Amino acid sequence: MSSPKDDIDHIFHALGDPTRRAIVERLTAGPMSVSTLATPLDITLTAVVQHLQVLEESGLVRTEKVGRVRTCRVEPAGFAVLQKWLSDRRSIWERRLDQLGNLLAETDDEA
Repeated sequence: MSSPKDDIDHIFHALGDPTRRAIVERLTAGPMSVSTLATPLDITLTAVVQHLQVLEESGLVRTEKVGRVRTCRVEPAGFAVLQKWLSDRRSIWERRLDQLGNLLAETDDEA
């Protein structure tokens, strides 16, 4: 079983590539076949499949093969992991900035 750190590392790795981000962006319009997904991209179908494998391993995309057609869709659970990670970091930084604001307010009161 993977750890949350491994999960978020895989997600950031997957989203670190502009082609994979473009694929995810296209899939936000709804499920589509690999060939439809590959049409506007200036790469081979094989390269698209490789990018999809990375996205699938990260949990951001799910693919399903029915007959000869492989359909891809966004996997919301993968994005929930990303959202939680970002939310946790945001909370930490908001608390730190609140503490800094309080400290600066105390310093202004003393001056």
